[in-house]
Amino acid sequence: MRTKLLALGGFVIGLLMVSGPAFAHHAWSGYDMAKLTTAKGSVLKFDWANPHVWISFSVTNDKGNVETWSGGGPSLIRMSNTGWNKDTLKPGDQIIAIGNRIKDGTNNIRLTKVVLSDGRELLCYGTR
Repeated sequence: MRTKLLALGGFVIGLLMVSGPAFAHHAWSGYDMAKLTTAKGSVLKFDWANPHVWISFSVTNDKGNVETWSGGGPSLIRMSNTGWNKDTLKPGDQIIAIGNRIKDGTNNIRLTKVVLSDGRELLCYGTR
């Protein structure tokens, strides 16, 4: 009986250790969810891949310096449901990225939507 309890306890502890990073991965606590940030720039790379879509883009700041920003969105299926596909963005495309900036002040943003140069707004979460 004692061996079965030890085995069950070991299994439960192992399960909790494996599931912990999955919960931490999906937390947005590092982002300022109370404030939206807008960044206008030029697409450097559009990474249409799971588990999250990423856009790297260059932004010219108020001082005229070029900064590289990263914007993360949800999974492919969620973005597909709002009108995105692998050909939505290409290097050189002009965009306005809107979302929640990370609290550490680096140039990372959790994308809410992207405005394309033709004025179309593509949501990253929700439905069309």
